Amino acid sequence: MTKFRSQKMKYQMEEIKILLIEDERKIADTLTKGLKELSYHVVTAYDGKIGLRLFESALFNLIITDINLPGMNGYELCKIIRSRNQHIPVIMLTALSTTEDKIEGFDAGADDYLVKPFEFKELLVRIRALLKRTMNQLLPTGNILKVGDLELNVDSKEVTRDGQLIQLTAKEFQLLEYLMRNRNRVVSRADIAEKVWELDFDTKTNVIDVYVNFLRKKIDRGFEGKLIHTQVGMGYILKEK
Repeated sequence: MTKFRSQKMKYQMEEIKILLIEDERKIADTLTKGLKELSYHVVTAYDGKIGLRLFESALFNLIITDINLPGMNGYELCKIIRSRNQHIPVIMLTALSTTEDKIEGFDAGADDYLVKPFEFKELLVRIRALLKRTMNQLLPTGNILKVGDLELNVDSKEVTRDGQLIQLTAKEFQLLEYLMRNRNRVVSRADIAEKVWELDFDTKTNVIDVYVNFLRKKIDRGFEGKLIHTQVGMGYILKEK
C-alpha cells in the first residue's frame, strides 16, 4: 500500500507543469534543476515575449516570472496572462521590495511576490500553497456571496453593490471574497496575509492595509452604510451595522 501511494504521488507531481520566466540564467538554471529534482515538469524562458509564447502554446499549472525581463517586463506579461486565464497561479520574483512595487505586482494579477535573494525552500512553500489553493477552488464553496446590497459572483468574477457594477483587481477580488466568506467575524492582518497572500505575516509591510483602503473606496464610498470596519488592535470585519 505504501509503495502504491508513493507511486501515485510521484505520478501526480509529474503532471504539474511550471513555466519559469527568468533572464538571469544562473538563477533560472538553479531553480529549474531544483524543481525537476522534485519531479515538477519545468519549461524555462529567458525573455518575456518568449515566455508569453510558451504560455500560449501549452497548458501550465503555475507560472514563476521575474519582473525585469528583456522583451516584455513581468508586470505587462502578468497582465496579459491574467486577462487570458483568471485562475492560473503566478509568482513574481524580483529584487524590488517596496510596498509600491508589491502593489504593482499584485495589481498586475500576481498571486504571490518573492523578493530576491530567497531560499529555494521558501519558493517551494509558496508553490505548494498556491497549487493547493487552486485545487481547493475547484471544490463547491458557494458561487454567490451576499452581504446586504453587496454581491460577489465567484464564477463570473463580478461584484455589484446596490445593482452597480464595481471593478476590482484580481487581488482586491480575492480579499473581498475572503472578507465576505468570513462576514461578521474579525480577521487579523495575519489571517489575511496567510489566506489571501499565502505569506508569513510581515509586520514591516502595510500592503494589507493599503488594499483594505482600496476596497473601502470602491465598495463603501458613495453607498449608504459602510460594510468594512476596523477593529482597533485586532483587524477587520465586514458586516452590516
